[in-house]
Amino acid sequence: MSAATLAYPQSSPLMSRIQRLSPSIVNKIAAGEVIERPASVIKELMENSLDALASRIDVDIQAGGSELIRIVDDGEGMDPEDLPLAVASHATSKIRQADDLFHVQTMGFRGEALASVAEVSRLTIRSRREEAAMGAELAIQFGEMSPVQPCGCPLGTRIEVRNLFENTPVRRKFLKNVTTEFGHIAEQFTRVALAHSRLHLTLRHNGKLVFELPQTSGPLERLRLLFGDELADQLVWVESEHQGTRMWGYVGLPSLNKSTRKQQYLFLNGRWIQDRTLQHALSEAYRGLLMVGRQPVAFLSIDLPPDQVDVNVHPTKVEVRFQDAQQLFRQLLGMIRKQFLSMDLQSSLSVAANGTPASATAGGPHLRFTPAEPVSAERQRELQTEFADWAQSQLAAWKPPTPEDDAAWKESITQTLSAQEALEHALPMPAVGNDSTATSLSSSPVTESISAVWNPGGTRAMQIHDCYLVVETDQGMTVIDQHALHERILYEQFRNRVLEGAIESQRLLLPVTLELSAREVTALIGQREVLEQLGFSIEEFGQGTVIVTRHPVLLGRVQLPELIQELAERLDSGERAPTRRDILDELLHLMSCKAAVKAGQRLSDEEIESLLQQRHLVDDAHHCPHGRPTALTLSRSELDRQFGRLG
Repeated sequence: MSAATLAYPQSSPLMSRIQRLSPSIVNKIAAGEVIERPASVIKELMENSLDALASRIDVDIQAGGSELIRIVDDGEGMDPEDLPLAVASHATSKIRQADDLFHVQTMGFRGEALASVAEVSRLTIRSRREEAAMGAELAIQFGEMSPVQPCGCPLGTRIEVRNLFENTPVRRKFLKNVTTEFGHIAEQFTRVALAHSRLHLTLRHNGKLVFELPQTSGPLERLRLLFGDELADQLVWVESEHQGTRMWGYVGLPSLNKSTRKQQYLFLNGRWIQDRTLQHALSEAYRGLLMVGRQPVAFLSIDLPPDQVDVNVHPTKVEVRFQDAQQLFRQLLGMIRKQFLSMDLQSSLSVAANGTPASATAGGPHLRFTPAEPVSAERQRELQTEFADWAQSQLAAWKPPTPEDDAAWKESITQTLSAQEALEHALPMPAVGNDSTATSLSSSPVTESISAVWNPGGTRAMQIHDCYLVVETDQGMTVIDQHALHERILYEQFRNRVLEGAIESQRLLLPVTLELSAREVTALIGQREVLEQLGFSIEEFGQGTVIVTRHPVLLGRVQLPELIQELAERLDSGERAPTRRDILDELLHLMSCKAAVKAGQRLSDEEIESLLQQRHLVDDAHHCPHGRPTALTLSRSELDRQFGRLG
């Protein structure tokens, strides 16, 4: 075949299948990325006002933003010749060269937002600088620009966006109802308000004032205005600085938690962001302090040199890329954990005030528990199942932390030496068994439904429903969940001995044989080193079979086959291999839960006394490893108030 046969035919420019898109189409495409819904317009325009150094921003909305978005600020304003450039694609005053992208200190810099908005709406801009005698107005009808006209207007900029997406019916069709769209707008408004408490902000919808937020001296006052005193009173100030990176803000007490992450606000140099590393650090900081499936509340800001973060990852500038994400992970985790370790996190039990004496209320006072869910024997069993499912998903949800993270974790959870020594001399705990033997574990016969310990000058306590311990304290009375408290004690015993390499194991006279699935066998054998660190010796014994020859002494009389079966199920966590640290922590949770006394298990007086004594020898006696409270306190003043003893 000749070379002429292989040559492509020459085509004229008119015949080319590849064509340069018009600016109008380019802007419409960009609008699809930057302007998703009316709330996106609010975000971009408010950020422009921030960059203009405004001290007041007024936002007026109609019909959820689809009919009108009006934003007025008192910022620096623009000159008449700047207005056409402001709506031109990729025209900006924020950067001059490529290197400026790595030193961005403004909210906007891409030069896409106004051009995109102008292409899919009727846009009007009025602006005046301080030195100008009058302002200038520019009107654009779906990308068609009119000449700039002089006009009278106050200092600053006023932007009106009408009929959003009217020329793109497909985009408009995908908008939600007015209530939903305004909800997104209110959220964007809230993010700006939280990050910039110096601003005076207002938000109106269909002529009704929704928010009036005057300038405040600090973020806590702004939080009170947005979320109320009840939430603000349960926030704790945290602060940390390391190598030029400052973290600060407020985090909620463990008793303040939500079912979603919606009240977790992270700000980077004044910009609201989403980052998996920081969210994971926040979850890790509350590990063991929250109920399963609950999320902490946090309002945190990070001040970071601009050259250590890339904000040009996505047109919305919500996603960022940190130069050293692991350092930020450790700093955030350590900041919150250090604060909690210095606090008394005991949960309290309160009685709802009703303005009348309790004796006059039909049915008696209403009890309200601080934790998010009631504590009961049935709920304990449900939580074990829920936690198993949750933990299995969590083990596969994150990349392996660095060795430095292991060191930070070890430092954050290790007990003091004096507490460990005291633990060794504590009274013996009750023998541990399964539910079928629970009623025979007490060292002395019990004939009454309530077991009590009344030692003169010592502990005054009783067991009720074979589940809870009621203890007299100087401040009032405390109700303790016996299983949750014992679980916490055992967890810390296991954990400290693992960290010290001092786990005692016992060889079985007759090895335990288990038949498992091939995946479960592989998971167990693959984590043999970790299991040996916990005191287990497990070997593969034929196809689909393992034998257990050793187990930790601290487990007592736990049903070993059941425990190993559940260990295998937890380790067989699916797609991603769990990290060694998470495996250790998860297995410690499981072992302590299995070995702890159960709800419905009768305790002798000596066992009650021993349990209560060891309560004071652990780091966090207020929460079980799953995050449930171990105790609820009712103060003496509350008791006196309810019984009418306060006069």
